[in-house]
Parts: sequence; structure tokens; C-alpha cells
Amino acid sequence: MKIKNYKKNKGVLVWLTGLSGSGKSTIAKKIYPQVVKNFGKTIIINGDDLRKIFRLYGFDEKDRYVNALKFSKLCKLITDQNVSIIFAAVGMKKNIRKIFRSSVKNYFEIFVQANIRQIKKKNLKMTYKKFKSNIVGYDIKPEFPKQPDILIKNNLNKNIKDLIKELSKKISQFKFKFS
Repeated sequence: MKIKNYKKNKGVLVWLTGLSGSGKSTIAKKIYPQVVKNFGKTIIINGDDLRKIFRLYGFDEKDRYVNALKFSKLCKLITDQNVSIIFAAVGMKKNIRKIFRSSVKNYFEIFVQANIRQIKKKNLKMTYKKFKSNIVGYDIKPEFPKQPDILIKNNLNKNIKDLIKELSKKISQFKFKFS
């Protein structure tokens, strides 16, 4: 059992990170009730939605870094108002996760591990057909989290209910202490 210390009167950032098409957004929606139960008021933010809202069309490594700076400031603003966030975004670079970890005090990371060949084969995300460059896992080398709070392996053949049950069990094994 791991113990995570959190600051009172601050929301929690639950960041689901993983390759495009790994199931982050689907999982975010499914774990929402449990996050609300553990941390109170919660919203779900998807990295793709933020890109659309703010018209952030660049996908190269520099653009991804600049976007991460902007997204982390938004997450800090929201969590500082005691609202928790389930944030589903690729974030497969160590420096990007470091930005979020250092700017948002109550940071909880879930790595959704999936094989890019299986994602492409199942055609779960048009990203791999629509774009030919600046894709993490394709021509941008991913830097997978070495010590996420939770690792969930999505082989894309498992029933989503079983995957969520497994993840919920892992989340419930954490003890959250507020200081």
C-alpha cells in the first residue's frame, strides 16, 4: 500500500498518459465516479479537446512542449481552486511530465500502456492513418514513465469493464493523506 500526501484545499490532477489510441479518454470517463468519491469536485480534460479549443495545431516536439507549459498552467489554476482534474493526454516525454509534476502539487499519474502495433491494427485512432509525421510512438520516440503511480496494461483485447475493475482496485490500494 502506497501513501500519497496531498495538500488540503487543492484539487488533484489525475493524469492518464499513454500513446494515442491507448484508451486514456475511455478510462478517464469510467474512473470519474471513483475520483469524485476520493477527491470531490472533478472535471475531465482531454488533450485533444484543449488543442481544438485553443487552436493548437502544431505537433512537433517544440509545439508539444509549449502546449504542455500552457496546459500545466491551466491545470494549476483549476486545482488551486480545489477542483480535481482527470487529464487524458499523450505526454510521453519526461520533461513534459516533470512540468506537470512540479507545477501541480497534488499530482497522480496513471500510465496506460498499449502496443502501438495493436493500436494501429485495431484502427482505434485515425491519427496513425491521417498523419505521417510528428506522432509519438511512430516518428517521435516516446519516453515511457519509469515510476507512474499506477501502471495499467491495455492489450486492447480485454473487456473495458475488466480493465476498469483492475484499475479501480489499484486506485483503492492507495491511501491518500491530506496535510
